[in-house]
Amino acid sequence: MVLFCVPAWAKTKPSLSFASRNSAVRYDRVRSDRTYVAALAAANRFLQAWQNQDHETGLLMLTDQAKEHSSEDRLEAFFSPGTETAYEIARGKRMKGGRYAFPVTLFPFHSGMAKSGRPQKSQIVVVQTGKDEWAVDRLP
Repeated sequence: MVLFCVPAWAKTKPSLSFASRNSAVRYDRVRSDRTYVAALAAANRFLQAWQNQDHETGLLMLTDQAKEHSSEDRLEAFFSPGTETAYEIARGKRMKGGRYAFPVTLFPFHSGMAKSGRPQKSQIVVVQTGKDEWAVDRLP
């Protein structure tokens, strides 16, 4: 018969190392900033509407101010990027007044063309309009 001896100290929970404490702090900071995640999700939903040429969803997500600064022709052109489009969203930045700005790159592609259009670097600004409601305040 084999008997294993386990020292008493092995049964205790080890203390947090420096790296573990930093990870816990970073996790708490991310968890506590739910507004960033909600703003990012809103930007992503809007750009999905752009990609899918879903004019109705995209227009519903715009603030009145964004609609006022864009002509109907511009909005129509914006939501008609062509087929096989894509986008990238980079890390956003908090602004004043419950707003977040996200750098974006749009990759439009029109079928029938040998080459796609140039990637368009821009920024999308989303603003909190209610407790869990977000709207696009600036088109990319």
